[in-house]
Amino acid sequence: MFAMNKCYNLAMEKGFEIIDHTADVGIRAYGADISQAFVNAARALFSLITELDDVEEVLYRDVELTAPDQESLLVEWLNELIYLFDAENIIFNRFDITHLDNTQLKARSYGEKVDSSKHKLKTGVKAATYHMLKIDKGNGCKVQVLFDI
Repeated sequence: MFAMNKCYNLAMEKGFEIIDHTADVGIRAYGADISQAFVNAARALFSLITELDDVEEVLYRDVELTAPDQESLLVEWLNELIYLFDAENIIFNRFDITHLDNTQLKARSYGEKVDSSKHKLKTGVKAATYHMLKIDKGNGCKVQVLFDI
């Protein structure tokens, strides 16, 4: 039990954890509120792609999304970030959410263009999925997402 609590506390401190799944990769992200959990989910996504400490904040992209519910909004948020990575070759390491409710999100994501001499790309992430998607607003907030890789 102590080891389990210790692992949980470390994941909470970091803001996210990577979870094993048979064919894909998943994340659990934590936050004091839903905005912080969405931010940590985005950080977890990019931690799968590269080392976050190697990413500088030299540019930003604004994201505005609407979805029918918060679960869909989480998937849309992560897929928009994957799109920006794929289309513009940008990796992000900081996310400021300025508005988040049940159907809308406004955020600014900070990062830089991929530089192969500086960034070691680890995992190719294709998309966030709805499989095993969860948002738990119990004690703080926890979200779980699986990605196609």
